[in-house]
Amino acid sequence: MKEFIAVIPARHASSRLPGKPLADINGMPMVAHVWRRACESTAVRVVVATDDERIREALVPLEAEVLMTRADHPSGTDRLAEVAERLGLADDAVLVNVQGDEPLIPAALIDQVAARLFDDPGASIATLAEPITEVEALFNPNVVKVVRALSGRALYFSRAPIPWDREAFATRPALLETDAWLRHIGLYAYRAGFLADYRDWSPSPLERLEQLEQLRALHRGHAIQVALARVPHPAGVDTVEDLARVRALMRDGAESEEDR
Repeated sequence: MKEFIAVIPARHASSRLPGKPLADINGMPMVAHVWRRACESTAVRVVVATDDERIREALVPLEAEVLMTRADHPSGTDRLAEVAERLGLADDAVLVNVQGDEPLIPAALIDQVAARLFDDPGASIATLAEPITEVEALFNPNVVKVVRALSGRALYFSRAPIPWDREAFATRPALLETDAWLRHIGLYAYRAGFLADYRDWSPSPLERLEQLEQLRALHRGHAIQVALARVPHPAGVDTVEDLARVRALMRDGAESEEDR
């Protein structure tokens, strides 16, 4: 596969879980776990982009590459744009945005989303999705849904249950035998040239309504490729409860390794 760079945006500030990148998970800060996962991918370079000196210091023992970025970025995408500019990347260079709160992210998904972008030269972004199998998830506004064209390119992203089954949902919500409902996975691959343009755009009306920044790209006519994840995507950490769940999973996994 062609070369790409994995970038991990890591902010210390978080409305639901302040200091999240430094949260201890089995003796190591969360961002360090994410960095290790990204290093397991085929990325030629893994960079942690942060605005907080405490995060940089926490990664010193691992000799991880850390780039100190501005503190006023409104989104992780804007932070990636600064990284691309600071590294002097060519417009066709590919960067994968690996969220700093996903310590269980499989390296295979990082590789897959990069490969998807390389496979479609006309797309500016690639991302992943997985089938929705529960009615509760379909109607949960915190679960972002995506619908695709035959080409795999995204038609729309929404917090609403799309597509809407006119007959089944008129009386009682129920999932039918279909693969039409997809949950969006927030793992992105970008071309550096797109990132340079993106940060100069104002949020679109649809983006403001849905609070989904990828709609800014669709509004501007940019194509987003969406691939179905090849392996399960473990949920990230947004809350204290999520953190406890991940700690337990990683502790159990470490104990299983020791037993072998």
